Amino acid sequence: MKTFKSKLAVALMAAGLSFGAAAANLNLAYDADPVSMDPHEQLSGGTLQLSHMTFDPLIRFTQSMEFEPRLATSWERVDNSTMRFKLREGVKFHSGNTFSADDVVWTFKRLKSSADFKGIFTPIVDIKKVDANTVDVITDGTYPLIENVMTYVFPMDSKFYTGKTEDGKDKAELKKNGSTFASTHISGTGPFKVVSREQGVKVEFERFADYWDKDSEGNVDHITLRPIKEDATRVAALLSGDVDMIAPVSPNDYQRIKSNDKLDLVTMPGTRVITFQLNQKVAEPLRDARVRQAIVYAVNNEGIAEKIMKGAATPAGQQSPVGYAGYNESLTPRYDLKKAQQLMKDAGYENGFSITMIAPNNRYVNDEKVAQAVAAMLAKIKIKVDLQTMPKAQYWPEFDKCDAGMLMIGWHPDTEDSANFTEFLTMTRNADTGKGQYNCGHYSNAEVDKLVEAANTETDLEKRSTMLKKVEELLYNDAAFVPLYWQDPSWAAKKNVDIKPIVNGMDFPYLGDLVIK
Repeated sequence: MKTFKSKLAVALMAAGLSFGAAAANLNLAYDADPVSMDPHEQLSGGTLQLSHMTFDPLIRFTQSMEFEPRLATSWERVDNSTMRFKLREGVKFHSGNTFSADDVVWTFKRLKSSADFKGIFTPIVDIKKVDANTVDVITDGTYPLIENVMTYVFPMDSKFYTGKTEDGKDKAELKKNGSTFASTHISGTGPFKVVSREQGVKVEFERFADYWDKDSEGNVDHITLRPIKEDATRVAALLSGDVDMIAPVSPNDYQRIKSNDKLDLVTMPGTRVITFQLNQKVAEPLRDARVRQAIVYAVNNEGIAEKIMKGAATPAGQQSPVGYAGYNESLTPRYDLKKAQQLMKDAGYENGFSITMIAPNNRYVNDEKVAQAVAAMLAKIKIKVDLQTMPKAQYWPEFDKCDAGMLMIGWHPDTEDSANFTEFLTMTRNADTGKGQYNCGHYSNAEVDKLVEAANTETDLEKRSTMLKKVEELLYNDAAFVPLYWQDPSWAAKKNVDIKPIVNGMDFPYLGDLVIK
């Protein structure tokens, strides 16, 4: 028996599996599938989920929001502007190539060219190779969030992505919403390889036999990811047994799942803020702060959180949630219809105006219903809304045009820090630096920009918090955007699918560590 057990353990380890956990398949239903297989094409939850499955970051956050070594085994500050990272040795890419410092340097250069990601990496001047297993991260002066940013470095296989395709195109080409080699091919160091993909239909993954993390207890060797847009259909698929795990779960379905003794529901306090941007470029009335304030006062976000989100969200008056450096407890939701009507009158828009609004219908929980509710609320101050909703795959290209008067967007801070909200959503748009990349409100405030830049070089945490709280106050007084609520991430699965240890507040479960009993 001992001999058999030993041989079995060795075989399981060789397959990247833990002894005592038989290999399993997972049928997974999300509200949408990744728009591309290129990890640098779009900064989104779907892309990051794919990256954690097929690539590996240098560092990742644990469930308790502490840093955990991944492809970097250790790191230390060399001086105020340099942090040295030791890299894991013996790691293989899916192609069979060996991971090294060259791949980290190559990946960083590509990230700096990404319209979506370069804003995060603005403080990082360079990543230099010290030797095959060591890199130095160089910052522009002292930067307090180097580790945070390194959670977004998923080293790509530089040899695999270098060269020309059969039709003469550069394999490293990075193109927004376009067909490239990287958008259809993956070679990462992650626990899963993509074996087939039908956009909008399904993605098939299989366990990477040479995966470096032999300590992981994960025993899933095959995943089928199916996008199911409708909340009710997704839950029905779980209840019928057609799928093993779903995300997100509509608050309307919480009780159905809780009452089923074969299923588990897992939720966590959310840090993703859901907002509407107010596009001053295309809607002239929005250039008047009083009109923007009127819109904020007209939106009953506490009612939305209670009635539409069924309590699975926290009404927001600002970007930063409780616990973040910039959270300002004095900035509360401010629904007041009479004040909204008076502000419209003061601004000369007592008779209202018309505006276009766009929102996704499968990106955030109840996103379409929330958009409809906001449109109805604005009608009470005589703003006629022309609302158009669309699936996520069509929504983001439309959002990027910044053509609508009001645009829904949710944001989870990439660095788990208050400044990140502002860097992407409300700083002055700057194509060179990537700041304001998703600021389709075209809001611009020099004081806000200056405070965020200063906060990003301040290592005194108390001083830094004061700066970021001031940023929130300025945005609040200017009604730079419409804050709605912080959305709670949610997942549901069959009881034998042990999702609790692998989910996190960032809303991309570490599926490589998932155990199915």
